[in-house]
Amino acid sequence: MNIIKKQPLSQLGYNFIEPQYIPKGKDEYHLRNLQRDKTVKYRKLNALEIQVLVRNRNTSDDWNKIFVSESFNPELVKNCQFYGIIRIGKLESLYLEFHNLRMPVGLYNSTIISSDFGDNVCIDNVNCLSRYIIGNEVMIANVNELATTDKAKFGNGILTDGEEERSRVWMELCNENGGRKVILFDGMLTGDAYLWSRYRSDTALMNKFKSFTENKFDTKRGYYGKIQDRTVIKNCKIIKDVMIGSDAYLKGANKLKNLTINSDRERTTQIGEGCEIVNGIIGFGCRIFYGVKAVRFVMASHSQLKYGARLLNSYLGNNSTISCCEVLNSLIFPAHEQHHNNSFLCASLIMGQSNMAAGATIGSNHNSRAADGEIIAGRGFWPGLCVSLKHNSKFASFCIIAKGDFPAEINIPIPFSLIGNDVSKDNLVVIPGYWFMYNMYALVRNSRKYVDRDRRTEKIQLIEYNFLAPDTINELFDGLKLLEKLKPDASGTAEVANWENTDRKTLILKVPKAIEVFKEVIQYYGVTEILNHIEKNRVKSFDDLKKSLSAKIERTEWLNIGGQLIQKTSVENLKISIKKDKIKNWDEVHTFYRKEGAAYANNKLNHAYTSLLEILHITPKQFTAALFKQLLLEVLKTQEWMCKGIYNSRAKDYSNPFRKMVYETNEEMNKVIGRLEDNTFIQEQMAELDTMTKQIKSLIRKFKL
Repeated sequence: MNIIKKQPLSQLGYNFIEPQYIPKGKDEYHLRNLQRDKTVKYRKLNALEIQVLVRNRNTSDDWNKIFVSESFNPELVKNCQFYGIIRIGKLESLYLEFHNLRMPVGLYNSTIISSDFGDNVCIDNVNCLSRYIIGNEVMIANVNELATTDKAKFGNGILTDGEEERSRVWMELCNENGGRKVILFDGMLTGDAYLWSRYRSDTALMNKFKSFTENKFDTKRGYYGKIQDRTVIKNCKIIKDVMIGSDAYLKGANKLKNLTINSDRERTTQIGEGCEIVNGIIGFGCRIFYGVKAVRFVMASHSQLKYGARLLNSYLGNNSTISCCEVLNSLIFPAHEQHHNNSFLCASLIMGQSNMAAGATIGSNHNSRAADGEIIAGRGFWPGLCVSLKHNSKFASFCIIAKGDFPAEINIPIPFSLIGNDVSKDNLVVIPGYWFMYNMYALVRNSRKYVDRDRRTEKIQLIEYNFLAPDTINELFDGLKLLEKLKPDASGTAEVANWENTDRKTLILKVPKAIEVFKEVIQYYGVTEILNHIEKNRVKSFDDLKKSLSAKIERTEWLNIGGQLIQKTSVENLKISIKKDKIKNWDEVHTFYRKEGAAYANNKLNHAYTSLLEILHITPKQFTAALFKQLLLEVLKTQEWMCKGIYNSRAKDYSNPFRKMVYETNEEMNKVIGRLEDNTFIQEQMAELDTMTKQIKSLIRKFKL
């Protein structure tokens, strides 16, 4: 039975907070008064203003409860019902326009309960506007319900006074059974979500993260919703317990409930038609359009949901796009792309720079008696068309998966690999180093693309987009150890065990070539980082270079913490500092990210140098000027090889007869896809090769090598 409570009409607009939750000496407006703009001076209505308001078919339970600014114009308030205390700012005889929506300044045809309005607002046809503080030049038209409840938490997973634990909103990341659930909060970074979801056996650390979140927010009841300056809302049905920043644009949404929508003049957030969004945090500069469903989620800044996308119990990292797809119980690091209506991602940790093709089904098949499987994929994860993967599976960085229905769990420990399912011979087939051998164009272009698309204005976490970085280099070293133990046949093929949970063979192709390529790119990484160091710090001689390089010879371990690469020892120290109360809140955790970001270039240089020494099997003393000259000339050859690979990768699209057959002539093809010679990315790579050539020649002269 629906319980319908009956109260006197005179009480509408009052008794927002139950008496037992009002602090001693306070009233139900104490939090509202803290939230509102104190610079505006309000006064009561005078008799003439009341007369005009009544003539314009307005009503109020008590005209003495309506307060206005000195520049209030009662002629611009028509056909409204007011209940409770109302504050109205300046109203001038103007109209505001935004995207061809033109509205007269004023309050029209609305029921308004206990709310505050800034200067020159446009409010029209809001059936119920209750307990909101609305900024200057806000435009709101045709909204069924715009209301805040006394227990509003605005998407944060906290409890207000008197609420039971079962009322808390959790976000169940990476695993459908809730074993990695975290409490979502406004300001949560990808690194926060990763740390909280991973170290589950460390109970003390988990408790600290929970207390960090609870202490971040006031638990008092009675906060009002806010809609900040210049926000435009039109043709929406239900907006309830939603905090909205400035310059946001909401149009045609069906339901927005228990949310924080971050937006400002430089990073505007937009929500479009048919969206139903509940229990979440929306970052600055986000775009959500056309029938999106999102529940228990965080969208980091500049991410997008479009065209019927479903995002449930998931964290979507910065600068990511999901359209037409379904994503559940997943933690997704920055720069993720997922399109097409038949892509599905469930119970997964996807560590950034990822791209899911049409028909990809990642983690839908449960292999146990409970829905508790997981998939972990390093950055650069690229499952191809119609790939189907089972829980549990794990992939090193930059793995690309060829079309196929993979029958069992997979563990691929070598990065930059192509994984294929050879149905005809019933084999799992892996080509380590595939990207370097066959698709340098996509590898390098994607790395640059992510940098260009990083629209964050506040980069608390320094995100690494380069495909050669401490994490991938360490994986290459681990891959070399595995490959060098194999005994390939004359074709370069070897068999391995325990990469797939089946009895069929797993074949590793092109083993000798992969070993050669891995060694070359590790050496390339080491030398190019040293070159960057010389250029950045204006190192004057080889002796000065040697003095500036670390004397350590041990290569450090690194972790991908939400897209930011941090040395494992630093992460362990962070955890210890949190548990010892040396780091006491999320802001201080974010300060840790900033410090690690500031130290990253130097730490990466040290890692590159030690990696170079290790791949060459030498000590720092053996790193001589003569050897350095040799390495510079070799890295130039590697750069030439990479540029050639980039060109050849793209040139295949111009020579493949099955691509050319849709064009009548080469001229038509060039008009449609552009001439190969005019490809700006290839031109940039050739220019970089030329720059490196000049840099190395100059350095050899300068250092007298």
